[in-house]
Amino acid sequence: MPRKKKETKEEVKSEEIEEVKEEIIEEPVKEAKKKEKIEINKDEVKEGNFLVPVEDYVKQGIHIGTKVMTADMKKYVYKRRADGLVIIDTEQIDKRLRNAIAMLSHYSPKEIVIVCKREAGWKPLEKLGEATGIRVFTKKYPAGIITNSDLPNFFECSIMLVSDQWLDKNPLADAIQMNIPVIALCDTNNVTASIDVIVPCNNKSNKSLGLIFYIIAKEYCKAKKIKAAIDINDFVEE
Repeated sequence: MPRKKKETKEEVKSEEIEEVKEEIIEEPVKEAKKKEKIEINKDEVKEGNFLVPVEDYVKQGIHIGTKVMTADMKKYVYKRRADGLVIIDTEQIDKRLRNAIAMLSHYSPKEIVIVCKREAGWKPLEKLGEATGIRVFTKKYPAGIITNSDLPNFFECSIMLVSDQWLDKNPLADAIQMNIPVIALCDTNNVTASIDVIVPCNNKSNKSLGLIFYIIAKEYCKAKKIKAAIDINDFVEE
């Protein structure tokens, strides 16, 4: 049964609401790290007016998926390589990332929560929090922090972004319970049940997560007129 969205003072519009009920498919993924020389393969990306140069998307491997492709993520896929890895459509990545940033921009920093349990995203997410003032959680998300008003550290939030629908399942469950919109970074092996805005991308690599959090920080600060020194090199480690 589709869940009803909580009515808020500000009407938030997103282009598509995904509500799918399927089994969760999660397989361990070995991250390929070829850092010696990265060349743009024109067969794997599409040129366009992107948030960052397409070379940055390719260099950080934001479009490299896993060997597993769920039915939910098929619509965001460009092709499958000879080695079996699924390639995500860069146009879809950029379009969905713009949607997510536009949605976040409806809210003040204190109304937003971003969660990343995967270690690869800890440092860039903390940088995002410092630059924007958005509340972020790395390593461990305190249970019930947005659902149990009796807790001393309880707070209210209006929207949540999770870095992986499976790893961040506890905060996602809290968001669903509180009926707040959820944005999720989704790799090709994720399912998208209960996700309101999907951002298809490589959500496992430190470089890819670093680039995503850099873009979100930069564009959110621009939209909210927040003065902050945001350098891509602080988000993406070599």
